[in-house]
Amino acid sequence: MEILPLLVLVLSWWTEAARTQMKLTPASLTVVGGDEAKFRCSTSNTAWTVMTWLLGNRPVLTIDKLNGVLPTVNPNMTAVKCSKSNTECWEFILRHTERSNQGQVACDLQLIDRRTAELFVQEKGNVKVFGENRLAFKGELVLFQCQAAGWYPEPTLQWQVSRDEYNISTEEKENLFAVSSNLSIQAGRSSVVGCLVSVSALKKPLESSVNLTVVAEVLEEEDDCTILVAVTASLAALLLLVLLSICTVLCYRHSRKAKKPPQEVLRSDQSGFWESSVAEATGGNVNQGFSSESTTDVDSSEIIIGTRSQMSFDTFRKVPDVVRSSSISLDTEGRNTEFQEDNTCSNVRRITTV
Repeated sequence: MEILPLLVLVLSWWTEAARTQMKLTPASLTVVGGDEAKFRCSTSNTAWTVMTWLLGNRPVLTIDKLNGVLPTVNPNMTAVKCSKSNTECWEFILRHTERSNQGQVACDLQLIDRRTAELFVQEKGNVKVFGENRLAFKGELVLFQCQAAGWYPEPTLQWQVSRDEYNISTEEKENLFAVSSNLSIQAGRSSVVGCLVSVSALKKPLESSVNLTVVAEVLEEEDDCTILVAVTASLAALLLLVLLSICTVLCYRHSRKAKKPPQEVLRSDQSGFWESSVAEATGGNVNQGFSSESTTDVDSSEIIIGTRSQMSFDTFRKVPDVVRSSSISLDTEGRNTEFQEDNTCSNVRRITTV
């Protein structure tokens, strides 16, 4: 009878020693839905033969010590041997985690021991600051609204411009949370207004932002040099516009003159030359009402040109106004008398007409 209590005591010691040789890490894991969840189960007891992984007390994967991972119907679950480990260690991998996977994760060594851990799966939603970039005067009150929906558990929301006051309201629907917030800013300086939303499993918060531009600040930062450059550019543009207008008018006049028929130009030149030549030769005035017959014949044009040349180079001779001799005399004195009277002479106008 004394041997039986001793055997029970030895068995309890052996069981406790086996329990201390088995570990499941981490004891608690939180991931975002869609990410991987990894747990490690190790033991220094080499007597194990079968390792079973359970999710919520439901077996999902079995590992045989000799044959390794046995086939499973769930492709999102697998296991690999731990690298650089001096003990019997297997790593359980759960891909594409979902909210339904949340709960207890257990590693069971058949007939030896079982250890459990906790898995938490969070949902990442979206965040949006309503409205576009804002333009405001200095001192003006500007309102912003941020909304985050589809989160689990309730996310934390904060504005980058934290010195101003804002309110937060939360609504839960179908085990997902929606958070909204209104922010009032008194425009002081241009800045980026951002809304940050996060849950504990996220390494970096989700952010949505808009730009706030304060008009007064932009005007104050302009120096005299910038204003001078702007005025100079405006004056240069105005001067260039005036020059372009003058060039346009000159080109238009030149084009109209170039379009005039050659015969009209020739007649105009001939008419002007003829009138001026006659006026100079006779000492009279030009009759502006006189118009010559318009001819298109080539010969007539040549005759007119020839007449102009003759009038240009022919010198007007001086002839006596009156010859008083009534008879022809061979006497030398009579001739002298006649030629002496020729000294009082006047210019005779001679015009050749065709």
